[in-house]
Amino acid sequence: MDLVIHDLRPEQWEKISSRYADCNVVTDNGSMRPCIGCFGCWNRDPGRCVVKDGYDNMGYLIHHAGEVTVISRYTYGGFSGSVKNVFDRCLPYVLPQFEIVGGETHHKKRYDEDKPFTFIFYGHALTEEEKGSARRYARAVCTNIRGWVKDVRFEECPEESALTEQHAQDAAGRIEDPDLAGKVVLLNGSMRSENGNSAKLARMLKSQLRADSVIVDLRKYLNDMTGLIRALEDAAAIVLCVPLYVDGLPSQVIRLMERCEREYKGGPKRIYLLTNMGLYESGQLVNLFSAVRQWCGKMGFMYCGGLGVSAGELLGALMEVLPFRSGPTRDTAIGMERLAEAVNGKTGLGDVFAEPYRFPRSLYVFIANTNWNRTAKKNGISPKDLYRRL
Repeated sequence: MDLVIHDLRPEQWEKISSRYADCNVVTDNGSMRPCIGCFGCWNRDPGRCVVKDGYDNMGYLIHHAGEVTVISRYTYGGFSGSVKNVFDRCLPYVLPQFEIVGGETHHKKRYDEDKPFTFIFYGHALTEEEKGSARRYARAVCTNIRGWVKDVRFEECPEESALTEQHAQDAAGRIEDPDLAGKVVLLNGSMRSENGNSAKLARMLKSQLRADSVIVDLRKYLNDMTGLIRALEDAAAIVLCVPLYVDGLPSQVIRLMERCEREYKGGPKRIYLLTNMGLYESGQLVNLFSAVRQWCGKMGFMYCGGLGVSAGELLGALMEVLPFRSGPTRDTAIGMERLAEAVNGKTGLGDVFAEPYRFPRSLYVFIANTNWNRTAKKNGISPKDLYRRL
């Protein structure tokens, strides 16, 4: 049975549902939670998401589908927040271990198959440049989840229908906000704890800023994004501190950006980016940088560039124990200084990418794969069970 993933409203889906009568259908019914970055689907219950909300079987559904069709509103070069959430939750479909594919590090296959994906992006008057961004993103997603692109299509929709995502209602109670007026806000877009790489890098950058700054965790505002948007309107600048999830921004960050398009009422703002990922090649961050750039264009914000850090698990840990600029952290430290200088000087710095300095990729892959086996053993999982198929 084939699988369809979509973000259409019920009345829109009703018009085309007969085409997919024999398919499994996945869409956000308002209860889907974002990926929390815990890696439990790899090292605690291999192949299954530990967040039990009815969307914990995405890897299983993809594996058992003959083909996968994805229908998404074109959003900053890729998927809407709703569809991106589904893909963020499909991490169990692949293995934690790395291998080199086409000259890049990617996760190994959990299943010995090459799944075909068809992508249908809809939007109003999409340009050829935007269509090119969507095609590149589709290829990158399929490369990393080890499928292949069967087709990428585009469908026109009226402008008033361009924003059709279902959102959970904001909570009645408001979260206590820090006073953000005039400050540089380092927005941690990760769902992980304060020990996550995005939070670590945010703290390192904050320590180098002369301007009054504050770190804000997006995960605390998921039920009050309107309140967060209102608070951000008076901020001097925003640094998006985010991890790479499935070749792009995490779904909760995309949802915030979508909400900003509808609800933000402030003036122009400087936007910086501080992003990290577990893959070795920093060039795999280009789609994420492009998404932020496109969002800034929609909002009328000044995109000021930022720093992209690869091999984040390694460099994030080493930067806490090694002297600044030493060993493999050299390029990351230099990039952090350049980013801090740009934020302090209210200027741009372009897109800066940092990889482990003089640290062989083969050694990084070996250490990463060994650590996954070690972590599994600590959790009572044998290395063989890491490869479990459902």
